[in-house]
Amino acid sequence: MHNSKTISIFSIPVMVAALGYFVDIYDLLLFGIIRLPSLQDLGLTSEQMTTEGEKILSWQMAGLMIGGILWGVLGDKKGRLSVLFGSIVLYSIANIANGFVQTTDQYAFIRFIAGIGLAGELGAGITLVSELIPKEKRGLATSLVAGIGLTGAVFAFFIKEYFHWRTCYFIGGGLGFLLLLLRVSVFESGMFESIKDKKIQKGNFFMLINKPERLKKYILAILIGLPTWFVIGILVTFSKEFGEAFNIKEPIDAGKAIMYAYAAIAIGDITVGLVSQWLRSRKKALYIFYGITTFFMILFFTILQNGTAAMMYWVCFGLGFGTGFWAIFITMGAEQFGTNIRATAATTIPNMVRGMLTILIIPLFKFFRAETDYVTGGWITGAIIMAITVVAAILTKETFNKDLDYLETEEMMP
Repeated sequence: MHNSKTISIFSIPVMVAALGYFVDIYDLLLFGIIRLPSLQDLGLTSEQMTTEGEKILSWQMAGLMIGGILWGVLGDKKGRLSVLFGSIVLYSIANIANGFVQTTDQYAFIRFIAGIGLAGELGAGITLVSELIPKEKRGLATSLVAGIGLTGAVFAFFIKEYFHWRTCYFIGGGLGFLLLLLRVSVFESGMFESIKDKKIQKGNFFMLINKPERLKKYILAILIGLPTWFVIGILVTFSKEFGEAFNIKEPIDAGKAIMYAYAAIAIGDITVGLVSQWLRSRKKALYIFYGITTFFMILFFTILQNGTAAMMYWVCFGLGFGTGFWAIFITMGAEQFGTNIRATAATTIPNMVRGMLTILIIPLFKFFRAETDYVTGGWITGAIIMAITVVAAILTKETFNKDLDYLETEEMMP
């Protein structure tokens, strides 16, 4: 099952995966960036913008969870490339449709469909790159994909500054279709090709959860990524609301906060790949970045009281850099499982983390916020999330330099 097509980290498949993730991130974060102008345009009050904003974001994240399973299974059954094509078509059409919404219910439904489409991009791209690149350089290649891809958020912010929010969605759809033309030049993973016609279980989602050892690996792989979406989904997306609670006199532009955070995440993602390569360890690199995230979380809840908008943006930048372990965390997810369920694992894991925003992080935040106040609710939620994550990382096995050319066996199938 040797993979004959090992390629350099600057080759076409790596660059196309990176550009795919660029468009994916643009579309994924566009709602957070244009939440306020778009909901204001639909006639909502300030209070409704927060509650309806949370609802629409939750629907988008629910779509990502469902899409993660759907595309992951397809990636292992039909090939990595089928997902890269199918997911683009779905989210590009959804984004164009998004430009025509008239009610928040339509908005939520179309973000749900877009979420399903967006779920396929990163996992399939990282799986393909992981299988095509020599194992010594795998961490660098996947970090490059994420680093380039994450600048899509910066691009989305600048597009928002110059175009009407509806046009921003049309541009996202157009970028997706342009990307589709680029994809034609990419070849399939040799590891997948070598098992394509074999009579083995491929893309069976239940294989991830029907053996205690694999279930444990899968749950841990999800939990080590939780801080990313606590930081982005709560602290950065609702930075305007936090700014008011901190008594910051100038209004905070949440879109600008997201732009600062993602510019830093892009730098962090490339840095974490280099750190992991230098330390020859995925886990040690993770611990360093958890430390940076915790440090900036503490700054967020202390120095911003009676602070300035500029301070808020720079703390969001620091938080972004700290959570720039996204690429390494997904690479670890891909490295934990065999070729026949690798795309299922690598595609569902990041989307389960995004989904955790809906089923764990926002509910926790709402509960503590109701029991205390906006700021206290935020830091208690953050402390709980970091504690869960650090324990999960300690229990996770090191995957640096692991050979990926193997299959998961299924004793439980007849």
